[in-house]
Amino acid sequence: MDDKIFDQIQHVDLKKTMETSYIDYAMSVIAARALPDVRDGLKPVQRRILFSMNEMGNTYDKPHKKCARIVGDTMGKYHPHGDSSIYGALVYMAQPWSLRYTMVDGHGNFGSVDGDGAAAMRYTEARLSKISSYMIEDLDKDTVDFMPNYDETEQEPVVLPSRIPNLLVNGTTGIAVGMATNMPPHNLVESINAVVKLIDDYIEGKETTIEDLMKIVKGPDFPTGGIIMGTSGISEAYRTGRGKIRVRAVTDIEPMDNGKNRIVITELPYLVNKAKLIEKIAELHKEKKIDGITDLRDESDREGLRVVVELRRDVNPSVVLNLLYKHTQLQDTFGVINLALVNGQPKVLNLYDLLKYYLLHQEEVVTRRTQFDLNKAEARAHIVEGLIIAQDNIDEVIKIIRASQTTADAQNNLMERFGLTEIQAKAIVEMRLRALTGLEREKLEAEYKTLQEQIAYFKEILADKNKLLGVIKEEILAIATKYGDERRTQIGFDEYDVSMEDLIPETNTVITMTKVGYIKRMSTEHFKSQHRGGKGIKGMDTIQDDFIVEMLMTTSHHYLMFFTNTGRVYRIKAYEIPEAGRTSRGTALINIIPLQPGEKITAMIPIKEYGENQYLFMATRNGIVKKTPLMDYANIRKNGLAAINLRDDDKLIEVKVTDNEQEVLLFTKYGQCIRFRETDVRTTGRTTMGVIGMNLADGDKIIAMTLVRDADAVILVSKNGLGKCTYVKEFTTQNRGGKGVKCYKITEKTGNLVGVKSVQQDDELMLITTVGTIIRIHVKETAILGRITSGVKLIDLAEDVNVASIALVVEDKSLMPPELPEEEQE
Repeated sequence: MDDKIFDQIQHVDLKKTMETSYIDYAMSVIAARALPDVRDGLKPVQRRILFSMNEMGNTYDKPHKKCARIVGDTMGKYHPHGDSSIYGALVYMAQPWSLRYTMVDGHGNFGSVDGDGAAAMRYTEARLSKISSYMIEDLDKDTVDFMPNYDETEQEPVVLPSRIPNLLVNGTTGIAVGMATNMPPHNLVESINAVVKLIDDYIEGKETTIEDLMKIVKGPDFPTGGIIMGTSGISEAYRTGRGKIRVRAVTDIEPMDNGKNRIVITELPYLVNKAKLIEKIAELHKEKKIDGITDLRDESDREGLRVVVELRRDVNPSVVLNLLYKHTQLQDTFGVINLALVNGQPKVLNLYDLLKYYLLHQEEVVTRRTQFDLNKAEARAHIVEGLIIAQDNIDEVIKIIRASQTTADAQNNLMERFGLTEIQAKAIVEMRLRALTGLEREKLEAEYKTLQEQIAYFKEILADKNKLLGVIKEEILAIATKYGDERRTQIGFDEYDVSMEDLIPETNTVITMTKVGYIKRMSTEHFKSQHRGGKGIKGMDTIQDDFIVEMLMTTSHHYLMFFTNTGRVYRIKAYEIPEAGRTSRGTALINIIPLQPGEKITAMIPIKEYGENQYLFMATRNGIVKKTPLMDYANIRKNGLAAINLRDDDKLIEVKVTDNEQEVLLFTKYGQCIRFRETDVRTTGRTTMGVIGMNLADGDKIIAMTLVRDADAVILVSKNGLGKCTYVKEFTTQNRGGKGVKCYKITEKTGNLVGVKSVQQDDELMLITTVGTIIRIHVKETAILGRITSGVKLIDLAEDVNVASIALVVEDKSLMPPELPEEEQE
């Protein structure tokens, strides 16, 4: 072999060569491929696509262009990699289930939430979306640095101006070498308001904390919606840059006409494949890991996502739903890693850092834009000064130009005569004859005045950082107003998250429950007082044969105890009930409480706290009463607790908290009442049946129980909307177990009694009809009559409409807003 070949062989250390090559490769992936820049939130391929589309004039106000053309232009000029990677990034930026605010407006098949791929780029078309115009706005005003492209034939931006906080708003995912980023998207309004908070605090000389920002940015806001369970994961991610956020699908358990239930899924956790989820549910049913599913179908359409899981009659839907959460991606974990490039170096960022680096970028962008505008205004003002000088000496200027042999001579002569600069002299020489008119002179003077104002304004911005920040604030708030929308992802409650209750204000709230089993929480501001005899306001949209049967006022932090027809009791906090509008139907109770098949709520009471020497006094429809210490119910398991033993034909109708020193009043639908001492009923345990409280006539039932201590009078309301107040002193105390005395005169006009409440003169009452209408009346407007009377009309009812139930308005005055002036009341 030729010795010259041996002379060309270089001996290298393989270990060092591998290390050097791998580090070079790793840094290339980290800095130039997989990780976003903290300033504009874009990876290089995304930035190049948006810049290329802008250079092509492919903006939101122009027609769509073929994606193949966009990919080719991007690949040929800026991104010399495979076309599939460029098209994949383009498709991702156009998918509304991938980005919270899409950067690309796609036309054609760009895939689906089922995991279907996009059509080939020769079939699809795209253009920049409206909001992406703010990513590239002012790019031509020297706002960012440019660098040569891969072959140094073109210039591309190092970073985009990004007038929106894109990294926080749209998030990103990327796997580099030895590190990865996984940032969730956020709501545009919340993100911009957080930036405004930074600006306001700086101007006021205050320091902004992460706690301040977390009051504004509630949590991630995924494009597919869903529910984030608790705030502990959000807090950890915002404070450290890393955290785990549990996200659940939005589901609803709906009762069906045949007594069965179905689970309806309307929103999925972020990046969950719907088709694979349905396959997984079917597989779990086939393997008998989840029992009771009778039908599974996808009813999704253009209106939105809807997956229906029908269940057997004998299974508990809450149990099935919990199994689905456990075994499928109906509940998923989003692992937050806020990793981005800061000055070319990868760095894990907390919420404050993310917003701070965006704001610093905006300061630089607006400073450079203002300097550009200032230079342009000064250059034009300089020319206009020269033109005005020419106008003032127009005859001499014309004479000098005519006397000059060449254009250069004319310029030099003008410069020498009037002390002009070369730029001014050139502008005068090139001036058209029309500029000699008087109107043009006025225009020049007006333009010069405007330019001087602009120059002064630009100099003020550059000289005063507070003014600069004010410009940023004004511009980003305009974007938030134009493109901002409501949150899609709810922040739900996690029973293991102790921080949740501290974040919820204690306010008065109205809780309503319907006969079919729908419950909701509403603000008291929905209901203003009316005069008796009015028609009321619409309280809720009810389904057929449904109406409100329970309504109470409490605060958001009270416990709510639910007693069922089977003698069990459940407990939740009032704020755990989803808030809804006045006309909303609410949420099926089975979604909140794990009721057994056939189990119905028959009584609902609020409890602030559990104390000694307190008792629960219960009354059943058949006249049985029972007294048990409240502390026996202090530890209620999630799946409920036995509260009372009931006969098959009996049910619980009312529960009161007492102190063992009260007198009890029981009222029947046929207008009978009995009053007896609470001490007549001995204390028994949770699982006892109780004793006879009232001896009922055939067909008669107990409809209400009140305590004498609650008020001096009771209000009695009948089925047809008549009612009256009667003093409690008219009901004499008897021994329990008697038939009682007449308390209401039942006639065909009145109908049977439907409700009785203890009242004071200043109290207010809500009447709920069988079609969901509600009227709120003052008790003092109701006539005070004796025991054996029928009363007056309280509500004007349409034909075939009756009063379904009544509720006393009990309010904590310290939590209530000031009363409305009478002229504002309905």
